[in-house]
Amino acid sequence: MQLWRINETSFQLRVFKKQFMGLDATGNGIGLVAVAETPGGSETFEIVRNSGNPSLIRIKAPNGFFLQVKTEELVTADSKGDGNWGNDDPSVFFMTNRVDLKGEFQVTNGYGPIKAPQIMKEHWSTFIVENDFSFISSNGLNAVRIPVGWWIASDPTPPLPYVGGSLQALDNAFLWAQKYGVKVIIDLHAAPGSQNGGDHSSTRDGYQEWGLSDQNIEQTVAVIDFLTARYANSPSLYAVELINEPLSPGVTLEIITKYYRAGYNVVRKHSSSAFVIMSNRLGPANPTELFPLASGFTGSVIDVHYYNLYSDIFNGMSVQQNIDFVCTNRAAQLRKVTTPNGPLTFVGEWVAEWQVNGAKKPEYQNFAKAQLEVYGRASFGWAYWTLKHEKYNHWSLEWMINNGYITL
Repeated sequence: MQLWRINETSFQLRVFKKQFMGLDATGNGIGLVAVAETPGGSETFEIVRNSGNPSLIRIKAPNGFFLQVKTEELVTADSKGDGNWGNDDPSVFFMTNRVDLKGEFQVTNGYGPIKAPQIMKEHWSTFIVENDFSFISSNGLNAVRIPVGWWIASDPTPPLPYVGGSLQALDNAFLWAQKYGVKVIIDLHAAPGSQNGGDHSSTRDGYQEWGLSDQNIEQTVAVIDFLTARYANSPSLYAVELINEPLSPGVTLEIITKYYRAGYNVVRKHSSSAFVIMSNRLGPANPTELFPLASGFTGSVIDVHYYNLYSDIFNGMSVQQNIDFVCTNRAAQLRKVTTPNGPLTFVGEWVAEWQVNGAKKPEYQNFAKAQLEVYGRASFGWAYWTLKHEKYNHWSLEWMINNGYITL
């Protein structure tokens, strides 16, 4: 069950088949059903907290009554909510508050319209600053891949729950990039509806809904149009990545081909020199499936992401086995998508982290060195994910360089 926050106390609940829980209008009005694909008043519930223990809640239904558990299989909306708050009251539920909001939708929606602008303003003004571009340049890095969300095209008044300010942050990045001689790759990391269901694509509740209509694709193309037009004359604009990590089979080859063709054309409308990057689909997909399309374009790039994570393949692998996998398997994968007359290849994400417990610094150094050597063969280069990470050091390129784990 996915919780849709309307405001501080009101919520909607999306369950299986993308349908919302609500009152059964066909019965006696106290039963719960999940038939609505678009939520309304009958699918909006209010959470009432116990003043002494906010983890204890009652859920008020649209009919004015509270939900209560009748049996292991039956919940009804017919409690007056006038009992005690003890464990024996079937209308009392226990709710654990999550503090690990992930993705910009969850962050801005979770903090709400009053606090979210403050949170995001502080983030944009402190997390990546001018000194970071000085660090990038002084360490021999020549480009940055900057992820943005589709709502940036509506800044400074993006649709709720997003808040204004992301466009100014990107403008600042271009100014700093030009000052320190760094190129910029604009990466559309979050497309409307979410192209992969991940929090980094700003999904609301884990569903993948991008590309299911022509209107949705046209909206995404319009974002690329906006971004390219805005920065086409900047000497720092190096490339535009049309979308990050579309996931198959939800995103079909037909859908992504249609979008990439339209996206490429709109970039070329504004710039003849900016490279156009097309991310390979995650999930079951042929790694060379974009070649027929991309080979017909000038300045086209195929983006692949290589992590020794997120798969049972790497469970139990030793340090040396991980390094061997990079030198053998990753090298072979990269060769497969690197052809003399085809599109350029870009290892757009990688990290010197793995599923090895207790690894020592020299082992991390060797793992990073192996990846740098292999991914350095990509004809368009590589990008580390990410420059900074506030929680995990090995995911922060800045920390890895400053602490001697990575030498460029």
